Amino acid sequence: MEPNYRRCLSCRCVAPKQEFWRVVRIHPSRQIKLDQGMGRSAYICPQSSCLSAAQKKNRLGRSLRTSVPEEIYQILWQRLEPSPWSIQRSKD
Repeated sequence: MEPNYRRCLSCRCVAPKQEFWRVVRIHPSRQIKLDQGMGRSAYICPQSSCLSAAQKKNRLGRSLRTSVPEEIYQILWQRLEPSPWSIQRSKD
């Protein structure tokens, strides 16, 4: 079975959807969620350059056709920061 491909809304890179973060506008409530739910979706690369461009130019908001709360961007920035556990394991 062929993988499902998606496009990053920032850098326009095409890759299997497992390589992206999914941001969803839930259908009836218009609430924004990450990685779960049914509704309008947007995909973004897990890279700081893509995330900063998406935030600066409001690409997530335009793609989802709604305003994106600042908390969503904060959660995505936290995902980019490596945890102390992963830094320690990479040194071993």
